[in-house]
Amino acid sequence: MQVLVTGGAGYIGSVLVRRLLLRGHKVRVLDRLYWGLDPINEVIDNLEIIHADVREIQDQWFEDVDSVIHLAGLSNDPTANFDPAANWEMNAVATADVAAACRRTGVRRLVFGSSCSLYDGLPDGAVYDEEAPIAPRGPYAESKRFGEEALLELAGPDFCPVILRQGTVYGFSHRMRFDLVVNTFVKDALTRGKLMLHGGGSMWRPLVDVQDAADVQIACIEARDQDVCGQIFNVVQDNYQIRQLAELVAEAVGRFREDVELSIAPEPPLVRNYQCSSEKLFQTLGVRPTRSVRESADNMAEIFNGMENGALSNSKYYNLDWMVLLNEVHASLRPFDYVLRRDEATRWKE
Repeated sequence: MQVLVTGGAGYIGSVLVRRLLLRGHKVRVLDRLYWGLDPINEVIDNLEIIHADVREIQDQWFEDVDSVIHLAGLSNDPTANFDPAANWEMNAVATADVAAACRRTGVRRLVFGSSCSLYDGLPDGAVYDEEAPIAPRGPYAESKRFGEEALLELAGPDFCPVILRQGTVYGFSHRMRFDLVVNTFVKDALTRGKLMLHGGGSMWRPLVDVQDAADVQIACIEARDQDVCGQIFNVVQDNYQIRQLAELVAEAVGRFREDVELSIAPEPPLVRNYQCSSEKLFQTLGVRPTRSVRESADNMAEIFNGMENGALSNSKYYNLDWMVLLNEVHASLRPFDYVLRRDEATRWKE
């Protein structure tokens, strides 16, 4: 199968493209390459790369494509709040444009990376499934809701959208992020020996490992139409309280340093506290995310132990910091308008 992955050089995307290749799929990546080619350099000879902005959709990008996995866009509340206009263009409008391009060019299957943050704002104490009335708070969640609605409006005999509401993602990626709660805890435990529990850490969050998230996306492009078309699936390994996450990370990092301290900090201005169920995913496709926080934290601690503190604090590991830096360096960062082949990619890096 020929698969187009938007955002294929990003945190989830760089894991996904490797797993797609292992499954025998052909992969075309559409990415603005904010973080360069390093996240996919190891497999670049097996990829077709379109270096372009998802807001400037061209039908030729979809030629010979069987399925699209749409991950491109701003990825959390801080980046969306930093530039609400860009967030709306990338996460909302561009999602509708990708879907429209799929229909024009005959691409039937589109898998959309949405977010469990749409449940944020619902009453505490319940575990929400896909039938719950969503209550998005803030530009990021609102843009994801718009994207979902745009896809469902276009669903029909010739177009099969699948929506994945992913929990907060964790785990190692070649485009590493340390602005996600589990990953942040691993970094802080290794470098500072202290984990801050804002408000005591009693808040609940749905979480999923990045490898599991990628595998669910693949399952959705390989599934039968009748099982997934027009469907919404939560993608969650489990629900954890923040304190529980800190304890699991402290245990994992404890192999390398024994002095990891859990410290209480003031409650943040905006408290996020919600839980989600992914039982529908298992009942429909027989797929259940299984890679636990402890397993993933063990892996990250092994990889990052011994690195200098400054290396793990590099702006490239933090989406908002990197956006701010790019804005300072480039008054207007424009993508190339051609397909970046291997020789051109090498020249671009230099």
